[in-house]
Amino acid sequence: MVVGCLIEHDNKILLCKRKIQPSYGLWTLPAGYMELGESASEGAIRETWEEARAKVKVISPFAQLDIPLIGHTYLIFLAKLMNPHFSPGPESLECRLFALDDIPYESLSFSSMLITLKLYIEDIKVGKPKFHYGLINKRPGTGPSEIHAYTFDYHLRT
Repeated sequence: MVVGCLIEHDNKILLCKRKIQPSYGLWTLPAGYMELGESASEGAIRETWEEARAKVKVISPFAQLDIPLIGHTYLIFLAKLMNPHFSPGPESLECRLFALDDIPYESLSFSSMLITLKLYIEDIKVGKPKFHYGLINKRPGTGPSEIHAYTFDYHLRT
Protein backbone atom coordinates (compact mmCIF):
# COMPACT_ATOMS: atom_id res chain seq x y z
CA MET A 1 0.00 0.00 0.00
CA VAL A 2 1.19 3.49 -0.87
CA VAL A 3 0.51 6.06 1.86
CA GLY A 4 1.01 9.79 1.79
CA CYS A 5 -0.09 13.22 2.92
CA LEU A 6 -1.90 16.07 1.24
CA ILE A 7 -0.36 18.82 3.35
CA GLU A 8 -2.14 22.14 3.76
CA HIS A 9 -0.41 25.28 4.99
CA ASP A 10 -1.71 28.85 4.58
CA ASN A 11 -4.08 27.79 1.77
CA LYS A 12 -1.21 26.13 -0.08
CA ILE A 13 -0.27 22.50 -0.77
CA LEU A 14 3.20 21.02 -0.26
CA LEU A 15 4.54 19.14 -3.28
CA CYS A 16 7.88 17.41 -3.84
CA LYS A 17 9.76 17.08 -7.14
CA ARG A 18 10.84 13.44 -7.49
CA LYS A 19 14.54 12.59 -7.53
CA ILE A 20 13.85 8.92 -8.35
CA GLN A 21 12.25 6.91 -11.13
CA PRO A 22 9.56 6.49 -12.17
CA SER A 23 8.54 10.06 -12.91
CA TYR A 24 11.92 11.67 -12.15
CA GLY A 25 11.62 15.47 -12.03
CA LEU A 26 7.83 15.50 -11.72
CA TRP A 27 5.80 16.80 -8.78
CA THR A 28 4.07 14.59 -6.23
CA LEU A 29 2.55 14.59 -2.80
CA PRO A 30 4.94 13.08 -0.24
CA ALA A 31 4.07 9.38 -0.39
CA GLY A 32 5.57 5.92 -0.49
CA TYR A 33 5.18 2.32 0.58
CA MET A 34 4.12 1.38 4.09
CA GLU A 35 6.66 -0.56 6.11
CA LEU A 36 6.05 -3.57 8.34
CA GLY A 37 5.02 -2.63 11.85
CA GLU A 38 3.55 0.79 11.07
CA SER A 39 0.01 2.00 10.62
CA ALA A 40 -1.04 3.77 7.43
CA SER A 41 -0.96 7.18 9.11
CA GLU A 42 2.45 6.46 10.67
CA GLY A 43 3.74 5.49 7.23
CA ALA A 44 2.36 8.69 5.70
CA ILE A 45 4.06 10.77 8.40
CA ARG A 46 7.35 8.89 7.89
CA GLU A 47 7.21 9.29 4.10
CA THR A 48 6.55 13.01 4.52
CA TRP A 49 9.64 13.33 6.70
CA GLU A 50 11.77 11.27 4.29
CA GLU A 51 10.73 13.21 1.19
CA ALA A 52 10.16 16.73 2.53
CA ARG A 53 11.81 16.85 5.97
CA ALA A 54 8.45 18.19 7.15
CA LYS A 55 6.79 17.49 10.47
CA VAL A 56 3.06 17.08 10.04
CA LYS A 57 -0.06 16.33 12.02
CA VAL A 58 -2.49 13.99 10.27
CA ILE A 59 -6.03 15.41 10.33
CA SER A 60 -8.08 12.70 8.58
CA PRO A 61 -8.06 10.18 5.76
CA PHE A 62 -8.85 11.90 2.46
CA ALA A 63 -8.74 9.39 -0.38
CA GLN A 64 -8.34 5.69 -1.06
CA LEU A 65 -7.59 5.07 -4.72
CA ASP A 66 -7.26 1.53 -6.04
CA ILE A 67 -5.30 0.87 -9.24
CA PRO A 68 -5.96 -2.80 -10.11
CA LEU A 69 -3.77 -2.87 -13.23
CA ILE A 70 -0.63 -2.40 -11.13
CA GLY A 71 -1.93 -3.83 -7.84
CA HIS A 72 -1.59 -0.57 -5.91
CA THR A 73 -3.81 1.08 -3.35
CA TYR A 74 -3.11 4.68 -2.41
CA LEU A 75 -4.28 5.97 0.96
CA ILE A 76 -3.82 9.73 1.24
CA PHE A 77 -4.32 11.65 4.48
CA LEU A 78 -5.03 15.34 4.98
CA ALA A 79 -2.31 16.84 7.15
CA LYS A 80 -1.10 20.19 8.46
CA LEU A 81 2.48 21.37 8.76
CA MET A 82 3.47 21.55 12.43
CA ASN A 83 5.88 24.35 11.51
CA PRO A 84 6.73 26.04 8.20
CA HIS A 85 10.12 24.32 7.84
CA PHE A 86 10.69 21.75 5.10
CA SER A 87 13.44 20.84 2.65
CA PRO A 88 14.12 18.12 0.08
CA GLY A 89 14.93 14.68 1.47
CA PRO A 90 17.09 12.14 -0.40
CA GLU A 91 14.25 11.21 -2.82
CA SER A 92 13.30 14.81 -3.68
CA LEU A 93 14.93 17.45 -5.87
CA GLU A 94 12.80 20.26 -4.47
CA CYS A 95 9.86 20.87 -2.13
CA ARG A 96 7.53 23.80 -2.51
CA LEU A 97 4.21 25.15 -1.29
CA PHE A 98 1.82 25.85 -4.17
CA ALA A 99 -1.25 28.06 -4.10
CA LEU A 100 -4.25 26.09 -5.35
CA ASP A 101 -4.32 28.09 -8.59
CA ASP A 102 -0.61 27.43 -9.20
CA ILE A 103 -0.45 23.63 -8.88
CA PRO A 104 1.62 22.33 -11.84
CA TYR A 105 -0.97 19.83 -13.08
CA GLU A 106 0.86 18.98 -16.31
CA SER A 107 4.04 18.21 -14.36
CA LEU A 108 2.51 15.81 -11.83
CA SER A 109 4.07 12.39 -11.40
CA PHE A 110 1.08 10.02 -11.40
CA SER A 111 -2.63 10.00 -12.20
CA SER A 112 -3.30 9.23 -8.52
CA MET A 113 -1.76 12.60 -7.61
CA LEU A 114 -3.75 14.42 -10.30
CA ILE A 115 -7.01 12.87 -9.10
CA THR A 116 -6.25 13.52 -5.41
CA LEU A 117 -5.48 17.20 -5.99
CA LYS A 118 -8.53 17.73 -8.23
CA LEU A 119 -10.80 16.09 -5.64
CA TYR A 120 -9.34 18.30 -2.92
CA ILE A 121 -9.89 21.49 -4.92
CA GLU A 122 -13.47 20.44 -5.77
CA ASP A 123 -14.13 19.88 -2.06
CA ILE A 124 -12.61 23.22 -1.04
CA LYS A 125 -14.81 25.05 -3.55
CA VAL A 126 -17.98 23.62 -1.96
CA GLY A 127 -16.97 23.82 1.67
CA LYS A 128 -14.68 21.28 3.26
CA PRO A 129 -12.85 18.09 2.30
CA LYS A 130 -14.72 14.78 2.31
CA PHE A 131 -13.41 11.21 2.16
CA HIS A 132 -13.17 9.73 -1.34
CA TYR A 133 -12.90 6.18 -2.59
CA GLY A 134 -12.33 5.44 -6.24
CA LEU A 135 -10.99 3.08 -8.82
CA ILE A 136 -8.32 4.28 -11.25
CA ASN A 137 -8.31 2.17 -14.39
CA LYS A 138 -5.04 2.83 -16.20
CA ARG A 139 -4.97 2.08 -19.91
CA PRO A 140 -2.88 -1.07 -20.47
CA GLY A 141 0.51 -0.36 -21.99
CA THR A 142 0.76 3.19 -20.64
CA GLY A 143 3.55 4.37 -18.37
CA PRO A 144 3.21 5.69 -14.83
CA SER A 145 3.95 9.27 -15.92
CA GLU A 146 1.13 9.29 -18.48
CA ILE A 147 -1.17 11.01 -16.03
CA HIS A 148 -4.17 11.34 -18.36
CA ALA A 149 -4.20 7.66 -19.43
CA TYR A 150 -6.94 6.50 -17.08
CA THR A 151 -10.61 6.47 -16.25
CA PHE A 152 -11.77 7.26 -12.73
CA ASP A 153 -14.56 4.84 -11.91
CA TYR A 154 -16.75 3.97 -8.95
CA HIS A 155 -16.18 7.24 -7.14
CA LEU A 156 -17.75 7.44 -3.69
CA ARG A 157 -17.65 10.65 -1.66
CA THR A 158 -18.71 10.63 1.99
